[in-house]
Amino acid sequence: MPAPGTLNLVPFVSVENMMNLVLATGVETFLTELAAYIEEDFRRWEAFDKTARVASHSTDGVIELMPTSDGRLYGFKYVNGHPKNTRTGRQTVTAFGVLSDVESGYPLLLTEMTILTALRTAATSAVAARYLAPQGARTMALIGNGAQSEFQAMAFKAILGIDRLRLFDIEPTASERCRRNLEGFGFDIEICRSGEQAVEGADIVTTATADKQSATILSDNMIGAGIHINAVGGDCPGKTELHRDILLRSDIFVEFPPQTRIEGEIQQLPADHPVTELWQVIAGLKPGRRAAQQITLFDSVGFATEDFSALRYVRDRLTGTDHFDMLDLLADPDEPRDLFGMLLRRKALNASAQ
Repeated sequence: MPAPGTLNLVPFVSVENMMNLVLATGVETFLTELAAYIEEDFRRWEAFDKTARVASHSTDGVIELMPTSDGRLYGFKYVNGHPKNTRTGRQTVTAFGVLSDVESGYPLLLTEMTILTALRTAATSAVAARYLAPQGARTMALIGNGAQSEFQAMAFKAILGIDRLRLFDIEPTASERCRRNLEGFGFDIEICRSGEQAVEGADIVTTATADKQSATILSDNMIGAGIHINAVGGDCPGKTELHRDILLRSDIFVEFPPQTRIEGEIQQLPADHPVTELWQVIAGLKPGRRAAQQITLFDSVGFATEDFSALRYVRDRLTGTDHFDMLDLLADPDEPRDLFGMLLRRKALNASAQ
């Protein structure tokens, strides 16, 4: 991390360095440790500034800013969601983030967050499932086998012990890729011909599809008593994955209701439909799963505190490693009021070097 006298330099974690950091830590260890940071910040939920993300929607996708602060640190993430990008070989979701010191306003970390968002989303899903999934769950259906699927599988294995996967995607090649990527990690994997087949015998059902539209990935007759649903894919207005009747049969848990009612599955329900905030369950203020036959639904859209937790974790994890570069990001003149003088001194230096 920055040495004394380098206050104008900001640690930067590139995609390459993020991959090296994750691999040096170990994927399952990284997810487990990250989950602990996420859970810790949910427990102190009331310490955070909270606002629904600032979104700019277009016909092709969405660009969002996700800010929050606990009064000591400030963090934000820039993230997009463009499902059509895959047609041109680009990612559906890309992101970067900044962690800053509230007292000075100086950035403490700049990092890629495309990989990190996939990790924090999976870790958050597994944290929620720890409180909501059936006891002793071993089998998970993964419907939608895109970029998020392997991360979800690894998080549920590391944190809940899930070791049986039932995969389904409308593109069979996506399921085949997912199975290949997860070989050697201790899973028993079955590729299914339909969503109905995938949920048979599953304790947990994760939906993580990408199309920006309202769809019925799970119909009411697919969901039996006792299942936990981890609904990850519905994350913007007009995009849902579950039939409305499933919501009416489920106990619903959300991150930040003002955001989820706009972007989550519950946009299909009246604004006064009861939901439970996840932080209240984690803090012990409200119950999670109460009965074996209960259907629980984590209506996950992602929230800024989760990114804040991820930024905090990465900053701490970098200590003692070389998995970052130092960026000359901040103008920091010797005399704070003489910013223009910096230009003149640079001009003189350039002239002397010619």
